[in-house]
Amino acid sequence: MSTLTVSHLGKAYKRYPSKWARIREWLTRRPTHTQTWVLRDIHFTVQPGEAVGIVGVNGAGKSTLLKLITGTTQPTQGAVTRSGRIAALLELGMGFHPDFTGRQNAYMAGQLLGLAQGEIAACMPAIEAFAEIGDYIDRPVRTYSSGMQVRLAFSVATAVRPDVLIVDEALSVGDAYFQHKSFNRIRAFREQGTTLLIVSHDRGAIQSLCDRAILLERGFVIRDGPPEEVMDFYNALIAERENATVTVNRLADGRAQTHSGTGEARLEAITLLDEAGAPVDCVNVGQPVRLKVDIRLHADLPELVFGYMIKDRLGQPVFGTNTHHLGQPIERLRAGERVTLELSFPANIGLGSYSVSTALHVSDNHVAGNFEWRDLALMFNVINIDQAAFVGVSWIPPTVVCRR
Repeated sequence: MSTLTVSHLGKAYKRYPSKWARIREWLTRRPTHTQTWVLRDIHFTVQPGEAVGIVGVNGAGKSTLLKLITGTTQPTQGAVTRSGRIAALLELGMGFHPDFTGRQNAYMAGQLLGLAQGEIAACMPAIEAFAEIGDYIDRPVRTYSSGMQVRLAFSVATAVRPDVLIVDEALSVGDAYFQHKSFNRIRAFREQGTTLLIVSHDRGAIQSLCDRAILLERGFVIRDGPPEEVMDFYNALIAERENATVTVNRLADGRAQTHSGTGEARLEAITLLDEAGAPVDCVNVGQPVRLKVDIRLHADLPELVFGYMIKDRLGQPVFGTNTHHLGQPIERLRAGERVTLELSFPANIGLGSYSVSTALHVSDNHVAGNFEWRDLALMFNVINIDQAAFVGVSWIPPTVVCRR
């Protein structure tokens, strides 16, 4: 089993004002460069068998961190302590030589991963079968599409179960079929005890695969915790690039509620109602319900969009929409005005606990003009009183016709 420890890790790159400045520094031994820090004081521990997601906007330092962990880049300060065999899929093609065949590249990549020639030969049939690139295995890699390179690279990296598997965004290039196939293999490795580090912008992948998530921002770790909590904060941070007003409140049940926005409009109340108009926090599968929302304006607005997202207990999206997509414009609003919305729908979802996130914004999403984003604005439960037994997060009962 492998424990991975990152201790006060930092990486800086030298910047020279001109090409001659580098030579002058070398001759005089006097610094002529400035340092640009990509990562600063990163420290965390990943326990054996734990799965950790690393998220952040482009340029936050995610890929650099993975390169430092794998040893392909050396740190400016700090250290990484690791043990066991590490398999990493950091960049498209894993350094494949374009003029060599896929088979030849597979042998070279396997040796870089620490496999002996005999081990690679024994694994080749399985590598070919998993990659599913057919006769291209014996053709030059320069003839491959990006998706084919990903297929072969992933197949080689996971031919033998590693102690630590590190996956960057490379899998996002592959087709949907291969993504599902790859994530199934990753899940199988996890069940067998492989430690996982994964960089992805896919909320679903992070929340379904990972035990915890780490959020990087401008080279620092600003959040380390449960995937749902970190991803909520990350989404709020994206919406607040120009005016960072993200706050996190701890609810009575221990969950973290992320709240952000510039405040021109605020949610005053949100209630789930039954058919008679009575508030409910527990509904039957398929029961008609209404989501009542009270909004107060704190500034004159030419346009307002209300959006909501129903999530399951793991924070996975179940359904979401907004008044823009529903063709219900809310326009010409005045400061001090109140707006009440009622959204009616059947609770065609499975048994379990659910939460509702809300957003007040302009245009079609909260990234543009985020007035308010609120996670865990409302929580409710779904039970099955009178429907046939079923599994899953959606209730879509079929009509069965049997012919003999």
